[in-house]
Amino acid sequence: MDFFELVTIVFEVAGVGAMVVGFVIAVTLSARLWWSTRDGARAFRMLRETIGSVILLGLEILVAADLVKTVTSTPSLTDALVLAIIVVIRTLLSFSLQIEIEGTLPWRRLATTGPQLFDRAVKRGGERTRRRAEEQDVSASPNPTAAPTVASQAVPDDEDAFPELRSRS
Repeated sequence: MDFFELVTIVFEVAGVGAMVVGFVIAVTLSARLWWSTRDGARAFRMLRETIGSVILLGLEILVAADLVKTVTSTPSLTDALVLAIIVVIRTLLSFSLQIEIEGTLPWRRLATTGPQLFDRAVKRGGERTRRRAEEQDVSASPNPTAAPTVASQAVPDDEDAFPELRSRS
């Protein structure tokens, strides 16, 4: 086995590993959100967005593996066509996943990457959980006419600041 075959195998394992580890993390984060809020819709949305982001990351790594494999092999028209078909299929999958996750066409949103989408979904779930708890604290206070404290005021998330990032909910 030569060096480039080993590099290709490492990329393929890394792509699959990223998807597996990301899936476990996504399920864990969504389960924690559901457990803390009992809001199944929000937990499902987080699960869907984070798994979609993880799949995007894995697809990008697998495309890199295919590129390394094709570039380092003996050039042939068949290999080039197979690579082209694989890249087109994976690109279309990535494109459709990105639209599904974000709810908008890529050229109508700010530039984001898979890890940024994953991070945003996690933060959005946690931020909304914290805001809901603070709102319940304020509504349960004995003096309803008291002005809300700074901590209980709503903090805008990415969807408020950037309407292009609004997901379909």
